[in-house]
Amino acid sequence: MRVSEGVSQIEVESPAVRRGRATAPARRLPGRAAPAPPNTRPLAPLAPSLERRRLQVYILLLLADAAVILAAFDLVGYLYFGAWLEPAVMLEAQLVLPVYWTLAIGNNAYSADAALNARVGATRAVTAVVLAIVAVVFVAFYLKAAEDFSRVVSAGGTLVTAAGLAIARDLLSGLAVWRCGPTATNLLVINDGGPQQAMPHALTIDAQACGLTPDIADPHALHRIALYLRNMDRVIVSCAPERRRAWALVLKGSAVQGEIIDEDIHALGAVGAYRTHDYASLIIARGPLRLTNRVLKRGLDLVVAAAALIVLAPVMLAAAIAIKLEDGGPVLFVQRRLGRGNGFFNIYKFRSMRVAADDRDGDVSASRGDVRTTRVGRILRATSIDELPQLANVLIGEMSLVGPRPHALGSQAGDKLFWQVDQRYWQRHALKPGMTGLAQVRGLRGATPAEIDLVDRLQADLEYLDGWTIRRDLAILLATLRVLVHRKAY
Repeated sequence: MRVSEGVSQIEVESPAVRRGRATAPARRLPGRAAPAPPNTRPLAPLAPSLERRRLQVYILLLLADAAVILAAFDLVGYLYFGAWLEPAVMLEAQLVLPVYWTLAIGNNAYSADAALNARVGATRAVTAVVLAIVAVVFVAFYLKAAEDFSRVVSAGGTLVTAAGLAIARDLLSGLAVWRCGPTATNLLVINDGGPQQAMPHALTIDAQACGLTPDIADPHALHRIALYLRNMDRVIVSCAPERRRAWALVLKGSAVQGEIIDEDIHALGAVGAYRTHDYASLIIARGPLRLTNRVLKRGLDLVVAAAALIVLAPVMLAAAIAIKLEDGGPVLFVQRRLGRGNGFFNIYKFRSMRVAADDRDGDVSASRGDVRTTRVGRILRATSIDELPQLANVLIGEMSLVGPRPHALGSQAGDKLFWQVDQRYWQRHALKPGMTGLAQVRGLRGATPAEIDLVDRLQADLEYLDGWTIRRDLAILLATLRVLVHRKAY
């Protein structure tokens, strides 16, 4: 049987090769290879090498970026001075170009994901060119040569270049996909008695059907494996535990990125590995933010929280007076909740319930028409004004503006405590809790009468932890303005 994927050819007696899906493995004794089936020797590599194609795409992007920068400055110079190839304008463009290339290479503007994804490529390219132009103008100013450059041309050149780079990356991304495929990577999955794996855009083979065995004492067996690994960028092996060491030794000498699937690692949630001369260990947790990102996030918290307290002081004062006038009870409600690192902290809110009905442990979630809520409290909850005292928690450093919402110890989903529903619950506390979060802007708030209500929120919290950026925090803050008044705000 001949299997053709448009990029490869191989002769087999059984359907041993598939793209994007796997075949069921045949049974055999561990550590013993079945005889190689006849006519399964590859007639050609399973896939063409993408290394040269990726390099061609990167060179094309590099030349296209250069053309855009030179053409953009020349166009702006023509519009401003009325002449093409104005010497001072082209000098500035030529100075910008090498600085841009250096920065673009440094921020991976010439990489597979930047080539295939127009938005990613454009973002990185525009960032690099803005920084390059700023750097050139600053150096020119420092050297007292700034008078040679027109400020209008510098500003206009920046805008036109940014637009041109975005358009060019959008046009060339389709070419990159056509030339290198949707991932620009040749991925081979070898199923050898382990958990069956089928991955998108991957070639999947069955080791027994292809007669592959990781026998390091048999050069012929290793040569056979090498025939299947030709032109591969990444190889994933799923095998029985007793064969992992042998496959590891083979992959180490195969000049590819080799990986071996281990279900225990998946169960532990490992995020990396650490190795010294004395021992090796799995990294199963690390802080979600680097120091620079923590500084950025804390800076945003301090600036916005301080400004919000000043601007919203009249609203908070009016709320405090209304609460006091209604029943004479305390203005603030203080409750112990779970915070960063699974530690406790006291959260501050405007009191919205009758004093006698205050639920310090949060055993009963607030619900629509809750009889415990005061008249003023219903207004505060409906407008989210009751949450404003948490700005003090943010300034103190116990909370952040954006993060997973902190829960009371007695919070339940259905008839289970939150942490009894899903063991991943504790992972959400790797960052400071937030006044708002990804779950909240998606409408996942209010009571949790069913377990799925908690699971959906947890999934959003873990998604936020996994992909933090300062841009996402700003987007969530802006989105929060749309859900301050919400049908689940009770």
